[in-house]
Amino acid sequence: MSDSLVKLVNAAILQKGKPILTDVNLEINQGDFCYLIGSTGSGKSSLLKTLYGELPLVKGKGEIVGYDLRKLKNKEIPFLRRKLGIVFQDFKLLTDRSVYDNLLFVLKATGWKDKKAMDHRIREILEELDLTDKIYSFPFELSGGEQQRVSIARALLNKPELILADEPTGNLDPETSNEIMKILRELNEQGQTVVMATHDYALIYQYPSTTYKCEDGKLFEVQFEID
Repeated sequence: MSDSLVKLVNAAILQKGKPILTDVNLEINQGDFCYLIGSTGSGKSSLLKTLYGELPLVKGKGEIVGYDLRKLKNKEIPFLRRKLGIVFQDFKLLTDRSVYDNLLFVLKATGWKDKKAMDHRIREILEELDLTDKIYSFPFELSGGEQQRVSIARALLNKPELILADEPTGNLDPETSNEIMKILRELNEQGQTVVMATHDYALIYQYPSTTYKCEDGKLFEVQFEID
């Protein structure tokens, strides 16, 4: 393997125990921004789930942020996920807790102990994402865009090596999608590596970058013609 953050060689990606993508070859390096596209059920989410350890890699070679996916043990998955920031389409915020307590929950779950350090990190990341005034709000009091910004804040808490974003704009209107996209691109410009699954081709035209498509059981790079 190499110094790349993600490397898959002749990998098979499973969905419900059956291969949905075969002979997957993918390499993502520090500082890259790349899109995953493809129709619903084509394997985008399954590929991301394989990368963060929710689905096993049983064929081919795979490595992510220093972990061998073929040898990944259940007890190692929490440690792998500390090095990843995962952003979901449906936010996955804890509805009975404030923004602050959502973030505190993640820090405690990933091994933080120092109360002052946790408080400082939460306030720091909320300031970065312009959410300071929402610190004690509950998810139901936030707009969709604000909820997704909290989701991104949560993903960034542990200063991850890699962000995996699964349809992060899927539930948002075009204007809000654009705001979220700007945040992800700004993070990338600051050196953050991002892999984003999307079905929103308008965003790819607006923010062009390396794009891989899942189709007919294969993953391949595609070029978008930018006017």
